[in-house]
Amino acid sequence: MDWTWLWIPATLAAAAAQAGRNAVQRSLTETLGTLGATQVRFLFGFPFALLFLAVVYSIDGGPLPGINSEFLAFVIGGAVAQIAATALMLAAMRERSFVVVTAWTKTEPIQVAIFGFAVLGDPLSLTGVLAIVLATLGVVLMSSKGASATGKGSLRPALFGLVSGAFFALSAIGFRGAILVLDGGGFFLQSTWTLVWSLGIQSLILIVWMLLFNRALLIACMAAWRASIWGGLLGACASQGWFLGFALTAAANVRTLGLVEVLFAQILSRRIFAHTSSRRELLGIALIVIGVGILVAVAGR
Repeated sequence: MDWTWLWIPATLAAAAAQAGRNAVQRSLTETLGTLGATQVRFLFGFPFALLFLAVVYSIDGGPLPGINSEFLAFVIGGAVAQIAATALMLAAMRERSFVVVTAWTKTEPIQVAIFGFAVLGDPLSLTGVLAIVLATLGVVLMSSKGASATGKGSLRPALFGLVSGAFFALSAIGFRGAILVLDGGGFFLQSTWTLVWSLGIQSLILIVWMLLFNRALLIACMAAWRASIWGGLLGACASQGWFLGFALTAAANVRTLGLVEVLFAQILSRRIFAHTSSRRELLGIALIVIGVGILVAVAGR
C-alpha cells in the first residue's frame, strides 16, 4: 500500500501540536527564562518519544534500523540546529506577539527547498516553488507592521525570528537526511527511531550545559514539571508528525504545509494571550492558505 499521502495529515497534526507547545513554552519563559523553556520540549519530550518507539516497535515487529556515520552526522547537526532555533524563537516571543514571531520563524520553507535540493537532491518543480514563495510572502506580510514597526524595539525580535527560521530549516534537512540514510525498517520505525536519537542528544546537551553553568535552572525546570510535561508531550507529538512527513516527502513540502501553524497560533493568540490581528495579518493568512492549497494539489498528483 502506498502511504505517501500520510505526510499531509501527519504535518497538519504536527503543526497543531507545535502551536500548542510554543504557547506552553512561551508561558514558561516568564519563570524559567529562554534556556529553561527551551529545555522543556527536549527533556520532557524524550520519555514520550521512547513510549512512541515502544508502540511502533511492537507493531512493526522488525529490528531497529542500523546506525551509520552519515546518520549520526545528520541527526547531531539537526539536533544542535533545532536547539538554537528554539532558543532564538523564544527570545523573540518575549518581546513581540506570539503569532507574529511564529510568522517570522516560518520564513524557512524557501531555505528548506534550497538546502534540500543542494544537500539531499529533493526535487523542485516550478509550481511547487511558486506555492512556497506565495505562502512565504503571506508570512512576511503578516510579520510586517508598517512604519510603526521599523524602530529599534522591533529589530531584535525580527532578527531573532528570521535567524530562528534559518536554523529550523537546517534542522529539517538534518532530520530528513538522517531518516533517509538509515539501514532497514519501515518509514514509521525509521522516523520514530530518529526522533528518539534527536531528543536524546538534545536533552543530553542541555542537561550537561545546565549542570556545568546553571544547576539552579535545572532544579527549577524539574520543579515546574506540571506545566513542562504538557510542553514535552505536545513537542514529542509535533516532532513525530514532522519526522513522519520527512520520511515520506521532501522537507520543503512538509515545512510549507506546516505554515498552517500560523493559523493555529492565531487562534491561540486570541484565546490565551489576548492579541488581536490586523487586516494586513489576515491578508497574509489568506496568502498562506492559497500557497499551501497549491502545494498540496501539486504534491497529490
